[in-house]
Amino acid sequence: MKITNDIVYIGVNDHKVDLFEGQYKVPNGMAYNSYLILDEQIAVMDTVDKNFTHEWLDNLDKALAGRKPDYLIVQHMEPDHSANIANFMKNYPEATIVSSAKAFAMMKNFFGTDFEDRAIVIAEGNQLPLGKHVLHFVAAPMVHWPEVMVTYDSTDKVLFSADGFGKFGALDVTEDWADEARRYYIGIVGKYGAQVQALLKKAATLEIEKICPLHGPVLTENLGYYLNLYNTWSSYAVESEGIVVAYTSVYGNTRKAVETFADKLRAKGCPKVVVHDLARCDMSKAVEDAFRYGRIVLATTTYNSDIFPFMREYIEHLTARAFQSRTVGFIENGSWAPQAIKVMKGLLEGCKNLNYCENNVKITSALNETSSSQLEALAEELCKDYLAQKDETANKNDLSALFNIGYGLYVVTSNDGKKDNGLIVNTISQVTNTPNRVAVCINKQNYSHHVIQQTGIMNVNVLSVEAPFSVFESFGFRSGRNTDKFADCTPLRSDNGLVFLPKYINSFMSLKVEQYVDLDTHGMFICSVTEARVLSNKETMTYTYYQNNVKPKPKTEGKKGYVCKICGYVYEGDELPEDFICPLCKHPASDFEPIS
Repeated sequence: MKITNDIVYIGVNDHKVDLFEGQYKVPNGMAYNSYLILDEQIAVMDTVDKNFTHEWLDNLDKALAGRKPDYLIVQHMEPDHSANIANFMKNYPEATIVSSAKAFAMMKNFFGTDFEDRAIVIAEGNQLPLGKHVLHFVAAPMVHWPEVMVTYDSTDKVLFSADGFGKFGALDVTEDWADEARRYYIGIVGKYGAQVQALLKKAATLEIEKICPLHGPVLTENLGYYLNLYNTWSSYAVESEGIVVAYTSVYGNTRKAVETFADKLRAKGCPKVVVHDLARCDMSKAVEDAFRYGRIVLATTTYNSDIFPFMREYIEHLTARAFQSRTVGFIENGSWAPQAIKVMKGLLEGCKNLNYCENNVKITSALNETSSSQLEALAEELCKDYLAQKDETANKNDLSALFNIGYGLYVVTSNDGKKDNGLIVNTISQVTNTPNRVAVCINKQNYSHHVIQQTGIMNVNVLSVEAPFSVFESFGFRSGRNTDKFADCTPLRSDNGLVFLPKYINSFMSLKVEQYVDLDTHGMFICSVTEARVLSNKETMTYTYYQNNVKPKPKTEGKKGYVCKICGYVYEGDELPEDFICPLCKHPASDFEPIS
C-alpha cells in the first residue's frame, strides 16, 4: 500500500490475538504498522510483533525491490513494534538504528545489546536527511512509554505518530474509527493526558497532511476531526452528552433500581443513558464510557464490609487512568449496614475536580417509598439542565438566573443574519430589578458589538467552573466576522432565536437592548430580560478561577524568548518577528511579552 509516492506500508494484520496487552478484547484483531521511506537513502519506520517476523521481512524485501535499507527508525520499544529489531539487523548488517537514548537502553534489556557500533542517538529537534526527504524528530515521553519519539517528514508532510492516533482492529476490517480508537486511547494512554497535550501543542506547529500510527489506519482526510478528539480525550473534557450508570447486583434488587433509575433519566430528557452491568460487560468499554460522558452514577452493594469486587475493580481502572472533571452520583444497597457510598468515595479520593451529587440513594435490600423518592431526586438533579434546555419542560421565567451574575466570565451570543456568533466578556451586571435591567459592556473592535448594535438582541451564557480552556479558545481567540464558531455543533435556541450553549453554563438570559451608552473604546448595552433559564447549580466561573485553574500555565522555566499573553504559547528565540502570528490562538506579535 502506497502512502505517498515515496512512502510504502509494510505492516501486518493479526487475527489470532484475542486479548491485546493481555487484557483488551480485540474481536477484529490488530494491525502492527511499519513503513518504508524510499529516497537516496532508505529508512524503515519500526518493526512488528514477533509472531509476524517472516511476513514482515517478506513485505520489506518486496517493497525494497532489490535495494538495501540504510536506517531503522525505532520510535517505540513496546514488543509489538520492536520485537524484530535484532532480526532486521541480522538481515541488513550494514543498516544503522536511529532512536532515543532511552530506547537503546531498553534494547539492551530486550536483546542483550544496544547495537552500539550501528547506532545514532537522537533527541528533540534532531534531523535526518534521506535525500529530498528530511525527518524531524519530536520527543513524546510517556505517550505512553518514556522513550517515545515521533517523526515528521517535512517533504511529504507526514507525521509518524508512534502509538498516538492508533486503534484496535486489523486494517482489513471496516469499523467506526472513533469507537475503537477511544477504547484504545482510554485504556492504554488515558493516564498520560498532560503528555499528550504537550505533544499536540508541538503538532500544532507542523503542517500535517497524513498521520501514520503504529496501529490502525493511516489518516489522510479531515485530520481536524482526529486531532480534536485527541484534544478532548487528553484534556479529560466531555465528548458526548449523556449519563453512564455502572452497577453490580447480587440478587437483582440493585439491578431493578438501576433499570427504574435509567427510565427516569430518559423521561427527564437525558439524551443518552448508558448502563453497564460490571459483572458481565466488557470492562474496557465501561471504562471508555466513563471518560466519554460527563456524568456517571455508581450503583453497588455493600459486600463483606466493602463493595462488590467488580465495582472495586472498575473504580480502580478509572483512578489508574486519572479519572477527573466529572459529575458523580451514588446508589448503595445493604440489608443491615450499607456503607458502599463511603467506600466508593474513598476510592475516588485522589481524583481531581469531581463534582459529587447532593442527592444519594440508600436502598435497604429492595426499593421502598423512601429510596424511590431518592432515585427521583437524584435523577432530577442530574437532568436539571436537560429539562431547562427543552422548551416544553423549561421554566422560562426563572429570575434566580440573575443571582448567578458576578465578576465572572460569560459567552455572549448573537446572530448577524447569516451565522451565529459568540464572544467572551467579563463585564456584565444587573443594574435594576424593577424592571430587571442588565448592563453588558463590549469592546467596539469586537464583531459582536457591531452585530448587537444592528439587531438589538443577545443571549448571555453564564459559564460555570466546568468550562474547559477550549471554550475560551473558541469564543475568545477568534473573530466571528471570519469564523463560524458554531460550525461543528447543533446549537440550542431560546425564544428569541439566538443560540445558548448546551453545556458548561449554569444559566442564560435573553436580553433586549433598551439603551446604548458610548464609553469610548467600549459600548454599554442596557437591556431588559426577555427570558431566563437556570440549567444547573454549578458555581459561576470567575475571572480569578479562570486564571488560577483553567488558563494553561506557560512552561517558561529555563527558556529564553517570548510568551503569548493570551494563550501561553512560548516562542523561543532572541527576537520575535514583527509579523509573527501565534500558532495556537492566532494573535499577533503585539500580544507577546518577553520571558522574565
